[in-house]
Amino acid sequence: MKTGDSHRNGRVQLRQIRRIKGVTMNGKRLMDVINSADFDRQYAELNWNGTFEEYLDMVIERPAIARTAFRRLYDMIASYGSYNYTEYKKQITHFKFFDDPVDHGRDAIFGLDVQLMKLVNVLKAAAFRYGPEKRVLLLHGPVGSSKSTIARLLKKGVESYSKTPEGPLYTYSWTNLREILRMDETMPCPIHEEPLHLVPPERRETVLKSINEGRDHGEAVHIEGDVCPACRYVFRELMNHYRGNWEMMIKNHIQIKRLILSERDRIGIGTFQPKDEKNQDSTELTGDINYRKIAEYGSDSDPRAFNFDGEFNVANRGIIEFIEVLKLDVAFLYDLLTASQEHKIKPKKFAQTDIDEVILGHTNEPEYRKLQSNEFMEALRDRTVKIDIPYITKLSEEIKIYEKDFNAHSVPHIHIAPHTLEMAAMWGILTRLEEPKKANLTIMQKMKLYNGKTMAQFTEDNIKELRKEAIREGMDGISPRYIQDKISQSLVLDKGEGCINPFIVLNELDSGLKTHSLINDEEQRKRYREILAEVRREYEDIVKHEVQRAVSADEGAIQKLCGNYIDNLKAYVQRENVRNPFTGADEEPDERLLRSIEEKIDIAESRKDDFRRELMNYIGALAIEGKSFDFRTNERLHKALELKLFEDQKDTIKLTTLVSNVVDRETQAKIDIVKNRLIKNYGYCEICANDALGFVASIFARGDIVKSDKEKH
Repeated sequence: MKTGDSHRNGRVQLRQIRRIKGVTMNGKRLMDVINSADFDRQYAELNWNGTFEEYLDMVIERPAIARTAFRRLYDMIASYGSYNYTEYKKQITHFKFFDDPVDHGRDAIFGLDVQLMKLVNVLKAAAFRYGPEKRVLLLHGPVGSSKSTIARLLKKGVESYSKTPEGPLYTYSWTNLREILRMDETMPCPIHEEPLHLVPPERRETVLKSINEGRDHGEAVHIEGDVCPACRYVFRELMNHYRGNWEMMIKNHIQIKRLILSERDRIGIGTFQPKDEKNQDSTELTGDINYRKIAEYGSDSDPRAFNFDGEFNVANRGIIEFIEVLKLDVAFLYDLLTASQEHKIKPKKFAQTDIDEVILGHTNEPEYRKLQSNEFMEALRDRTVKIDIPYITKLSEEIKIYEKDFNAHSVPHIHIAPHTLEMAAMWGILTRLEEPKKANLTIMQKMKLYNGKTMAQFTEDNIKELRKEAIREGMDGISPRYIQDKISQSLVLDKGEGCINPFIVLNELDSGLKTHSLINDEEQRKRYREILAEVRREYEDIVKHEVQRAVSADEGAIQKLCGNYIDNLKAYVQRENVRNPFTGADEEPDERLLRSIEEKIDIAESRKDDFRRELMNYIGALAIEGKSFDFRTNERLHKALELKLFEDQKDTIKLTTLVSNVVDRETQAKIDIVKNRLIKNYGYCEICANDALGFVASIFARGDIVKSDKEKH
């Protein structure tokens, strides 16, 4: 087929699809969608400009438009709302902003509510000018613990907030300059300053008194700092021209405009990444001389011949991120210290310049240990607020990371078997936990306690104690990044079957340990492999239980078994006989039936009376309230009934015949029923349902062989 023919056929098919869907798409319609009235209105709002007088009116009406960078960042987070919940008797606040509503959850943070709450509290204190606004905020933690993601979220959030009706901020441009100053007709403030900086220092107190009248401390407007060197030059020259008439100068030469923060346009959001020492230059932070303009203006100290385009300059009014901040050369650290403590920077050949921005850095543990041991860095340590960002230690939260990346939408052509992501997450969590000091507690049980499972001998206070005694928990172990890479590898290596299961991923995680760049200790590698073996055993129990439930999923049969159990239980507790439904004769309670069910949930012979009385009391209490007992409400009894029914039915289904090649039609029909239950109720596909049944069958076959060997001996 010729290329032109294939293109025509493709267009015809596309039109047919659109007709089927009832959609008529053409260029005009798409243009209308893009250029809607809404779009025009939004453009007008975001590109508002006006006079200084109009801006003063807006500040009086809405003082929030003149807030500091810290206050704006805190208000942005708070604007998305929050909710409280209690965990281990501690009240925790979850801030919805960290679910990434800006980008539909793309950079959502999971399982770090406590750490994020600390970060927001620091921002809140800085917003109300209690001290942290003079500090560098340092996110510290192991690789892959989402430090960069948090920084990216904050930058993205404050950029989006500046476009909303709640988060506007404004700057100014100088106009009508050519005739008076022989320079370009207009000059935007190079660092996007707050327009209130134009109010002369000697008049600020009076202005602020009028603006803040009747407002509390939280809503009060403050004017801190002065105009930048370039604006100072224009300000001074125009004041000379108007012989000190400030009002005339402002009316004729100042235009206020709305400021939209943008990382891509380098407006209000800066990012600095250290390079090697030979290529590093502090002018990257504070700006540099424009040598082409020196000839025009005659001096390299003329502010018009300077580019105020360093990262500190462009980040003014917003936020600057320092990637691996502690790898900075010492010369850079002096700029960082002054910027944080004094809110000033020192461009080459100019006086100190005022800035207003959040300084956020992040670093890994090795670099932070170097900082602690370096006595020359005491000044930086003293001006740093450190916030630990560890790995997640709660299984359900770790699973969310992988479900976000690997799901039916992102991986539509390969089915991910149930528990595949859960087992990968479980291994990751277990590598990060410290071995429990309590002799009666395994690391697997500890993980389950952290995940909300209750155990008879452990209270919430015990779990709090477990967390307190594990000082470095979450600061070591396998990163989510490694696990994501290995899940991706498993998907790529899929042999055309269209399904991956937990064993495939666990094997991939195991094989990758040989070449893991961050594991140099053979003992550590050995420990991680032992944990993998534990996870495999846990998966065996899970899949065996699911197959058991699928086999015994006949609700009618469970209901009948439960009724039989309750009749005999009632007769036993009340010391009565049971009427045989077939012979009509009174008989003693069936102790064998009672024990066969109770043993499935480890009720010891010595505790059977307590268990039976407790259950009868519960049933009696329900009867008094006019309610009937339902076995589904009692998780332990429900499990025991399922296991008993499975034991009774597994021989009739002959599950172990799955490991052989010959299965009769009747048995196959029963197996198909079980398989369909796995698919319908537990999320299996045809492939992984067969795998699960085959695997569980092999376990039972192995058990039968062991049992046979014991009988022979």
